Amino acid sequence: MMQAASQQVSVWSGQWIRQNPLRFAGVIVHLLLRSLFGIFWLAAGINKISKDWLTTDILKEIYLDRLTEMPPDSFAVMYLQEFAIPLYQLVAWVVACGELYAAIGLLLGLTTRWAAGMSLFILINLAIGGYYDASLLPFFLLNILFFTKPSGLWLGLDYFLARRYPQARWFR
Repeated sequence: MMQAASQQVSVWSGQWIRQNPLRFAGVIVHLLLRSLFGIFWLAAGINKISKDWLTTDILKEIYLDRLTEMPPDSFAVMYLQEFAIPLYQLVAWVVACGELYAAIGLLLGLTTRWAAGMSLFILINLAIGGYYDASLLPFFLLNILFFTKPSGLWLGLDYFLARRYPQARWFR
């Protein structure tokens, strides 16, 4: 679809826009969704920090409450009992910092695909922990979209860093 950054094709050139009007509309929609998703993760990360997730046992209490709502023989219960609850402090740090990293990456177009990967990792762990419902499907689909398309090269710091460090996987 898109040519590689090394070929110096810009989705912002008038010629490319005239030749690819539907692709250009897709790029605009993609960038808008990426920005909105970044704002979502920023709000989530700030919320966790402001609610003292990193220094209290709030997450542990949330998990313990969740245990009472699930079938005792479910995988989610085992995941919570064997992993998430014993390591709740580490999980809280990974989630909060991961959300902030995903937010910064998506908003600035900085290591965009890696940020989408972190976002996907957080969502998968939410789902495994018993918080899965149909409302997560659009989030999974968006993450796959952000992971597969080089939107940081379209608009973001990845564009400049990929030119400076062409062999670095972080910025592709």
